[in-house]
Amino acid sequence: MKLHGTLVRSWTLVAAVLLCGASIAAAQDAATPGGTAATKVVSQAAPSPSPVLRLTLDDALARARKNSAPFQAAQTDAAIARQDRYQAAAALLPSVTYNNQALYTQSNGPGNPVKFIANNAVHEYISQANVHEAIDLVSISAFRKASAATALAKARAEIASRGLVVTVVQNYYSVAAAQQKLESAKKNAEEGERFLKLTQDLEKGGEVAHADVIKAELQMQERHRQLLEAQLGLRNARLDFAVLIFPDFNDNFELAEDLHASVPLPTLAEVQQLAARDNPDLRAALATVQQAGHEVTGARGGYLPSLSFDYFYGIDATRFAVNNEQGVSNLGTSTLATINIPIWNWGTTQSRIKQAELRHAQAQRELSLVQRKLLAEIQSLYAEAETALNELSGLSRSAELSEESLRLTTLRYKGGEATVLEVVDAQTTFAQANAAYQDGAVRYRVALANLQTLTGVLTTP
Repeated sequence: MKLHGTLVRSWTLVAAVLLCGASIAAAQDAATPGGTAATKVVSQAAPSPSPVLRLTLDDALARARKNSAPFQAAQTDAAIARQDRYQAAAALLPSVTYNNQALYTQSNGPGNPVKFIANNAVHEYISQANVHEAIDLVSISAFRKASAATALAKARAEIASRGLVVTVVQNYYSVAAAQQKLESAKKNAEEGERFLKLTQDLEKGGEVAHADVIKAELQMQERHRQLLEAQLGLRNARLDFAVLIFPDFNDNFELAEDLHASVPLPTLAEVQQLAARDNPDLRAALATVQQAGHEVTGARGGYLPSLSFDYFYGIDATRFAVNNEQGVSNLGTSTLATINIPIWNWGTTQSRIKQAELRHAQAQRELSLVQRKLLAEIQSLYAEAETALNELSGLSRSAELSEESLRLTTLRYKGGEATVLEVVDAQTTFAQANAAYQDGAVRYRVALANLQTLTGVLTTP
């Protein structure tokens, strides 16, 4: 009993302290306009939410080009190739260097010449500017080969850019389709709940059997599962798209483009004309053939003589000075012309020519393959886009009809003219038709983006 009394007194004391503290806090709140100081601090410290980024397709493409490692690698290769071409061109021009030498040679004694006939004195100083120019077919072919390599790298960068466009378009409109599917899933879930309530009300009135309620509840559970899957699908689509276009993860964005906006399909003749002129695969194959051809020319240049010129200005004297001991100027010029005639190198030049000819033949075969593939891809991708466009109008109509069918079937069920299975079938058809309509819209957009890889023109609304 003593322990019980002690506990009661203790809890009474604690309650009194808490009530006192609450009264003090209430008085402070009343004395301070707008709430407590702590509330003010929290409200001031809470960061304002960042504005939602509204992304157009062009914005997404620009961001993806900055963030894509493969695309940037292709751009880097193209920039390196341009520098290679600059260096090859510079090799054809005269170069200027300045040479400084000091030669110390053992002599045969005072007043006697040096031991080495190649040297002019015991102490010899050389300080000369040298203008050098070499002329040969190998260097000229190297420049032309570098020019073709630059065109090849540029075409490959364009291929990477157009491939990136397809990826961005697919991800962009996949997010848009996932949003539409989520909205449809919400409507389907709400419809399932309404239908369950309808069957329950009809059961209470004795108009339907309990089996209809069970079937309606099963259908509602299925619609809720589909809603959860749609939410997950949208989340994953947004994450994949965010990784593609943002250097740092950002999920605070919305899409500005309408998935179902009308986008015209160019004619087949227009596609063929643009593809023949602007196809990067064809340009890359042509540049490869040109590069291999210049390599053959450069290899054959190994049979020809090479010519070089050197012009020297400066001093070549026994003292490092502009004038010698007698006051005569040491400054002077000299000119050197050299012609190198290849005689024998154990068939190395012939082997290089054979290698280059093999590469050139292979490049020509690959060019022919690219041309044939281009013709086939034009027909195939255009047929894909045309089919997707034709099916899209039918899918849109099917979605409208399935919605109307669901409404009418539900009304017939209320009037006792339809069974629960007919309503469930109409709900399933409505859900499938809506999903197919969204997928069909994405398919058409991706088909247009694939045509862009051939023509270089992205069709937008």
